[in-house]
Amino acid sequence: MKKHAIIPIFIPHLGCPNDCVFCNQRKITARTEVPSEDDVRMTIEEWLTTLKPEETEIEIAFYGGSFTGLPIDEQSSYLSVAKEYLDAGIITGIHLSTRPDYISAEILDNLKAHGVTTIELGVQSFDDSVLAASNRGHDSSVVYKACDLIKSYGFRLGIQLMIGLPGDTLETCLYSAKETAKLRPDLARLYPTIVLDDTELLSMYERGAYQALTREEAVLRTKEMYKILDETGIYIMRVGLKSTDIIGDGGAINGGTYHPAFRQLVESAIIRDKLEPQLLNLASSGAARVNVFTNSAWFSNLIGNNKENKVYFAEKFPSLSIRYGVDNSLKDGEVKARTSALTTL
Repeated sequence: MKKHAIIPIFIPHLGCPNDCVFCNQRKITARTEVPSEDDVRMTIEEWLTTLKPEETEIEIAFYGGSFTGLPIDEQSSYLSVAKEYLDAGIITGIHLSTRPDYISAEILDNLKAHGVTTIELGVQSFDDSVLAASNRGHDSSVVYKACDLIKSYGFRLGIQLMIGLPGDTLETCLYSAKETAKLRPDLARLYPTIVLDDTELLSMYERGAYQALTREEAVLRTKEMYKILDETGIYIMRVGLKSTDIIGDGGAINGGTYHPAFRQLVESAIIRDKLEPQLLNLASSGAARVNVFTNSAWFSNLIGNNKENKVYFAEKFPSLSIRYGVDNSLKDGEVKARTSALTTL
């Protein structure tokens, strides 16, 4: 089975005149200059030196701004470069992200002509009051129309949701996840809201008009949203904002929501929820030794970030001697606890 790789082309804040309260795209992408066609080609060529197309399914992806907010001729200019590699069979798809209110038949006709395969929408929330408080510039009705139109053209659809926006609650977050599940996108991303420098959200935070989620609150909400999407069979492409040099050194972050391994925190919490009742049953039955298994891909989630799950279960069930292992017959996210007569660690 071939690996999958994305060649990212960052276009910071290009194509988007709207000022959402949380947004500073230059901070997020750690880029300040708009790339030329030559820059795009150079970036692609540099990435290709590290990838083997015969072994890897490669997509070129335009991130960082609202791509379809660009004039059509500028969109075509960038896409034409990517299409050269698609037509040559070097890449398998072209991927871009944009806003729901920048989708129309004219735009989609052009994207289809240039070989675009996947469109991700920065939906952020399906709750109209949250969208208004975040200054998104549109309501949820636009989202449904854009998703329906994208799917009617045969594009793969992605939906990005944010957790902890102004006015957000656990209930509105769950509502957004449920509405996403109804739309059945091909993929989704879940991003806890980060208070970045040079944003209106930072001003709101500093004057007490916005309270950032604690890390624990962000993990709880994201975990429950993740479960809803996962149970629907939606591929969850990313959980948490990707680290960059600016974000990673703390220079752009305010509050404690950000964590470089946020996905692991969420998936470890999911595993904990699944495992705890199994261990409770075994402890109640008088078991002394227990083996716990996940597949190899989820084993680090089973143990937890900084061994948090291992410590938690040792303290929660002192009567159990628990050994952790791998069983690759299990699916991602599955965990099984079994009694054991073997000596445990």
